Amino acid sequence: MAAAVLADPVAAARSSITALAGAAATSETTVVRFCKAVGLRGYPELRIALAADAARAEIRDDPRLGADITPTDELADVVGKVAFADARAVEQTARQLDVEVLGDVVAAVAAAGRVDIYGVGANALVAADLQQKLHRIGRVSFAWSDTHIMLTSAAVLGAGDVAIGLSHSGATADTVEALRVARRHGATTVGLTSFPRAPIREVSDLLLTTVAPETTFRSGATASRIAQLTVIDCLFVGVAQRHLDSARKALRATYDAVGDHRLDPATEAPAAGA
Repeated sequence: MAAAVLADPVAAARSSITALAGAAATSETTVVRFCKAVGLRGYPELRIALAADAARAEIRDDPRLGADITPTDELADVVGKVAFADARAVEQTARQLDVEVLGDVVAAVAAAGRVDIYGVGANALVAADLQQKLHRIGRVSFAWSDTHIMLTSAAVLGAGDVAIGLSHSGATADTVEALRVARRHGATTVGLTSFPRAPIREVSDLLLTTVAPETTFRSGATASRIAQLTVIDCLFVGVAQRHLDSARKALRATYDAVGDHRLDPATEAPAAGA
């Protein structure tokens, strides 16, 4: 079983459990046992881990992206490395994203009575973006970054609610603990991380992953956030599709509500020095 996975990790990541069992000349039950033997909860987690590792390996092997930004880099080189890293983060994240799991998250959020989103530091910016998107289509949602508020909000969630935790490392104690409390009270928990075997997986009913390496000069960099935002956009559109009519009405209403706060593009620009 292990030999079949190691021989072609990318193919294994894209295979169904039946196809992988056939390639390894074994049974689906043996595949599940193998997953548990290596510390995973099941085959979906194995596919996520293999896909994420394959994407990271491709990034490491690319000399342009693998090279860290150094103190002696010319500004043009910095721009090139940053832009390349950000673009690749989106591409690799989309490639390894488990659409089946994303569909389960979309269904849970679309049916939720309330969605609470947790993220600290740079992750809090992405949490606020998701909250704003959901709020604009009439979904009750809250984004929290203060540890005490995260924990108290998690404590009042229940069955039918969803808690989403964002952590690039998957090891942010505040976020992991908030998901643990939410899960204990019956909410469906969702984790979003670049490290599928990190502690956040233990408290997530559903786990979504991104691919975005961070370097010496770019801890909390745009690449990790833009990878998260890519998944967030996919989630948002999926939820909006489930509530198409009401989402369209809500988007129009919210657009009109701020209409008076937009400058008329036909208005003449102020004179220089005015």
